[in-house]
Amino acid sequence: MKWQQVQDGPSAVYVVVLDQGEDAVAELTAFARDRSLGASQVTAVGAFSEAVVGWFDRQAKDYRPLPVQEQCEVLSLIGDIAVAADGPTPHLHAVLGLSDGSTRGGHLLSGRVWPTLEVVVRDSPAELAKTHRPDIGLALIDLG
Repeated sequence: MKWQQVQDGPSAVYVVVLDQGEDAVAELTAFARDRSLGASQVTAVGAFSEAVVGWFDRQAKDYRPLPVQEQCEVLSLIGDIAVAADGPTPHLHAVLGLSDGSTRGGHLLSGRVWPTLEVVVRDSPAELAKTHRPDIGLALIDLG
C-alpha cells in the first residue's frame, strides 16, 4: 500500500493505492488506525482477483457471505470510517462487475486486490462513534 495526503488541514484528503494481493478491508482498517481517522468518507475503484461481499441477515444478526471467486471490477466502493470499540473501522459497500456483465454487491467483507485499488479518503475534524446495538447485531454510528 502506498498513500499520499493531497489536502492538508482539518479536512484532510488522502489517496491510497493498494497493491496486488493485498486485502482491501485489512489494509484500509490499518490505514484508518495508523492515521487515527474518526469521521471519514471512502470511495474507490479498481479490481479484485476474488472477493466476499455480505448480505445482512436480520434473523441471524450476521452477514451471509457471498463469495466472488473470479476476477471482478470494483465498479463502486463507498463507505465511511468511524470509531468503534476497537478503534477506527471502515464500513464499506461494493458493487462488483463480473465477466458476464452481471454484478454482485453488498457489504465488503474481503477483497484481494488485482491489479490495483485506488481509494480516496476524505477525513473531517469530527469524530463519529459506533455503538454496538445487540438488538440489531451491528455497531452503528451513534449521534447521541
